[in-house]
Amino acid sequence: MIKIFSKIARSLCMVLLVAGTGFSTVSADSKDIEAVNQVLNAYHKAAGEGDWDTYFNQMAETSVFLGTDITERWTKKEFQAYAETRPTGWKYTPKKRNIDMTPDENAAFFDEILLSEQYGYSRGSGVLIRTKSGWKISQYNLTFPIPNDVFTEITKQFQGLVADQVKDN
Repeated sequence: MIKIFSKIARSLCMVLLVAGTGFSTVSADSKDIEAVNQVLNAYHKAAGEGDWDTYFNQMAETSVFLGTDITERWTKKEFQAYAETRPTGWKYTPKKRNIDMTPDENAAFFDEILLSEQYGYSRGSGVLIRTKSGWKISQYNLTFPIPNDVFTEITKQFQGLVADQVKDN
């Protein structure tokens, strides 16, 4: 449990540090924005087709995928091992996407609204980095947004389950 809180604390400190230093992102209309869009579109298309070679080629070697379950924090290799046991992929269709570039244009942050026939609406967010072989996903985070009007009711339903899953980590 201390390990998890330590990671959360580090992440929070980094966010506060970045926010406190006036670091900002740039919304640029450029070929980089288009290239990032192409990577994310190829990622979703390959997932829907179960084309794991193309899917994982969009990810950096050191990338992390954060799934909807609190225990789902997979390195690229771990996520590949999971995906390759599946006979089919998963289809999430992007409906809206925002992309922001860092001032040096070597990283892109995105958030997107996705639609799945099975699950309805969800949100994907993450970071892409510029590599020698082009833009690669460094982190992808898939979440199911909860409307504010039902947030308290919904979270009460799963807090016990979540607490049991993270207490030993």
